[in-house]
Amino acid sequence: MLNFNYRAPTRLIFGKGAQHKVGETLKPLTQKLLLHYGGQSVKKSGLYDEVVASLKGAGVSFVELGGAVPNPRLSLVHEGIDLCRREGVDMILAVGGGSAIDSAKAIALGFYHEGDVWEIYAGEKKPQKALPVATVLTIPAAGSEASPSSVITNEALQIKKGHTTELIQPVVSFINPELFFTLPKSQMGYGVADMMSHIFERYFTQTIHTDLTDALCEGTLRTILKNAPLLVDNPQDYDAWFEIGFAGTIAHINLLGLGRAQDWGCHDMEHELSAIYDVAHGGGLAVLTPSWMRYVYKENVGMFVQFAVNVMGVEGSYREPDAIVEEGIARLQAFFRRLGLPTTLRELGIGEENLELMAKKATEVAYGKEERRIGGFKKLGWQDVLNIYHLAQ
Repeated sequence: MLNFNYRAPTRLIFGKGAQHKVGETLKPLTQKLLLHYGGQSVKKSGLYDEVVASLKGAGVSFVELGGAVPNPRLSLVHEGIDLCRREGVDMILAVGGGSAIDSAKAIALGFYHEGDVWEIYAGEKKPQKALPVATVLTIPAAGSEASPSSVITNEALQIKKGHTTELIQPVVSFINPELFFTLPKSQMGYGVADMMSHIFERYFTQTIHTDLTDALCEGTLRTILKNAPLLVDNPQDYDAWFEIGFAGTIAHINLLGLGRAQDWGCHDMEHELSAIYDVAHGGGLAVLTPSWMRYVYKENVGMFVQFAVNVMGVEGSYREPDAIVEEGIARLQAFFRRLGLPTTLRELGIGEENLELMAKKATEVAYGKEERRIGGFKKLGWQDVLNIYHLAQ
């Protein structure tokens, strides 16, 4: 177990009617906020009207900016920064899923930054201050409602980059599982793959003596495996959505990663798919994760046997660990298929043409830099990444 320093500042208001508490909760925290959301679904569902009514009822002044899309765009972030500065905003309320929240966080970072906020995401500058962010969650997936992370796509450069800082960890998030009832099954599946990947990136480690966080990871994964299929059959199962929504939040507040070296190779590889092909992040992760597992598991077979047995319920002889691992990975892929998720790059519409380019971008070789070896469980160079892309074909 490694030393750690942990703080989880986000207040979670979880349950039925949570969105109606927005105004009274935020009133003491803001003089004027930016209401940031995505497309028309927030308005068609009636959630927009409920949030606006709550804000107005509490006397909270606000301006608004819609238009957040999956793989949130830098151009909209620039627009939001200009609007916030012009209007004298002192807080941002994101209503939506991870895309709207990540976009809001980027706007919050850019508000005080003197240069282009992309300098922060590119790792060229460090932020010193940010506007506070609050959220009303509509899609359980990215865990951005309580995490200190944000990912933005620079559409001009076809690059997707993330930044992590406590400055953008939301101060409060409102989570009502009833808001998930109308989500398309595809969105549910993508969200589940995303939150599972957040756990996998922490769970698969070379750090030893991590019994408690192992158990927390495994229990959260089993909760997802149990409840997600229930939503395929009944998308209005409140209890199942509560479990999935809570799991998505827990998956990315880093509680499950305390005291252990983490990986994040799959996320680095998937960001290249999203940047060029604009695929759903969860879909890309569902494709890449099993291939990554098959490529790296021999670095620590015991860790993967533990996963197969404790999470996927595999039984077999421990004298045949490879067979146990393969069965665990196969069961994971079958679970993804049960949710209607893709399991190959071809299903995402991705051929061979950009695989080498994406592998070199993921490791920064494409930019003329020294190769950055990604991941933690097994360090991956660009040729390793290319091999994993080919396995995922």
